Amino acid sequence: MFVKVCGLSTPESVREAVDSGADAVGFVLTASPRVVSPGQVSSLLAEVPGRVTPIGVFRHEPVADAVAIARAAGLEWVQLHGARTREDIATVHDAGMKVIRAVTMDATRHEIEDWGEDLLLIDAAVPGSGETWDYAAMAEVPELQGRKWLLAGGLDPENVGQAAASAQAWGVDVSSGVEASRGVKDLAKIRAFVHAAKSDATV
Repeated sequence: MFVKVCGLSTPESVREAVDSGADAVGFVLTASPRVVSPGQVSSLLAEVPGRVTPIGVFRHEPVADAVAIARAAGLEWVQLHGARTREDIATVHDAGMKVIRAVTMDATRHEIEDWGEDLLLIDAAVPGSGETWDYAAMAEVPELQGRKWLLAGGLDPENVGQAAASAQAWGVDVSSGVEASRGVKDLAKIRAFVHAAKSDATV
């Protein structure tokens, strides 16, 4: 099970995610309680070994701006939320970077189709809200069969194993589910989440 811990902003939280076995760490470079600057990301990357993928998260920024900001931060992956196009994905690839395209659980089948992204992420209807949703419904979506995609939204150490298995997800992404308060990570929850995802999931 591929595990991404998102919204990290301190060396301690990055180290905890890495030491617990996370496969990727996310840094929010858009308006959010979890926002960090490109300079902060550059410093935090000192805590990220080569086996872990660091990713810059963007919401409504034009794709060219997202690429420029990510590059300034020293990142090679971007995660794009909001209304996007196939051309946006191609722009990221043309820049020599990789992309996670994020959609919500109520996305149309067209939006869930493979647009050439490196990974698709399916989030709650309100990303970042921490609200749970019908994860099992994703197992019935034809466009997801045989694809690598990440499940997000409302996941925490207690439900991640069952949620990922019922959705037949390839990986999971968490932010609010490992926080002590909005924007403040709980190190014990990070550790518990990664361990639960790695040990409990059956897919």
